[in-house]
Amino acid sequence: MSKELIRLRDLTMEFDGERVLDGINLYINDHEFLTLLGPSGCGKTTTLRIIGGFLTPTSGTVTFDGQRINDVPPYQRQINTVFQRYALFPHMNVFDNIAFGLRVAKVPKEEVNQRVNQMLETVSLKGYGHRSISALSGGQQQRVAIARALINRPKVLLLDEPLGALDLRLRKDMQNELKRIQQAMGITFIYVTHDQEEALSMSDTVVVMDKGRIQQIGRPEDIYNEPKNAFVADFIGESNILDGVMLSDYKVRFFGRTFDCVDKGFAPNESVDVVIRPEDIDIVPPDGGHLVGEVTGITFKGLNYDIIVDFKGFKWLIQTTDYHGVGESIGIRLNPEDIHIMHKSEYSGMFGDYSSYSAEYDELAEGADDEAE
Repeated sequence: MSKELIRLRDLTMEFDGERVLDGINLYINDHEFLTLLGPSGCGKTTTLRIIGGFLTPTSGTVTFDGQRINDVPPYQRQINTVFQRYALFPHMNVFDNIAFGLRVAKVPKEEVNQRVNQMLETVSLKGYGHRSISALSGGQQQRVAIARALINRPKVLLLDEPLGALDLRLRKDMQNELKRIQQAMGITFIYVTHDQEEALSMSDTVVVMDKGRIQQIGRPEDIYNEPKNAFVADFIGESNILDGVMLSDYKVRFFGRTFDCVDKGFAPNESVDVVIRPEDIDIVPPDGGHLVGEVTGITFKGLNYDIIVDFKGFKWLIQTTDYHGVGESIGIRLNPEDIHIMHKSEYSGMFGDYSSYSAEYDELAEGADDEAE
């Protein structure tokens, strides 16, 4: 049974009268890999800085191992931070960068040597101790920063978008590396990212945030398969989100048709958001389908095609390994387990229609996301 290590209670944070955190309640267990995920400006970095002691919340409490730590300065917390800019000392070699914290703490020389060499091995940099920082690649510098943060054996490591500066291939390698280091060290990692794939592949628990509030907390599979609202469904993966009416348990109506689903517990005739993931849709001949639409766009993605299909003026995204050309008429079949039902929220109607869909456009938006929060 996991032991609770950190708890945030009713946290709010205001800068110049603007509320950037609005009642955050969250607990983090010992040895957990927890990721704060959300778009730029959602409050995830602010939350991380409060846990680290770099910011004091406007109201609410932060407890660590049962003790209130709101006013404890960063250097007195059993918490270390790795920032996106690694802040390594350029005039020191790898060994001295990692040993810095131990030397400040007046640890005996022999123990310093032993611990630094052990740490170099943990982060896969054995034999790199004498190298200068400028001779290292981005991924290697990143591992030095992690080693330096871990050498003092904190109970918690905070990581603020640490892979943001790396190219895609290296980022994937480092994701695996970080998970391995976290498990080898047996300490709690709290990770901030706006990259949903990163969050899903590394975390035990994902906390999805927007507008200073937590939208959903859960295991990666649960957040992906059972999003709580239209924001989560749209932010985690691609989603077609439609207006529907829950007629009764296991029966939902949308596009003028009634479909079987696996959800229950909604009010009779409650207006709902219906989520259908693009990869869950079966394409069938037009005469054998639940719905018939026309292909209006196609993008080759390597493993599959992303096709945009117009159903009665609403554009769906469907992922398929079969080619279907623009102008072609196709049918789709929906299985009950592929239809997910969500309560209406402030996000209803904002997402899910792919009329302006373009992969290039997505990438442009992602670049803008990298601006600091």
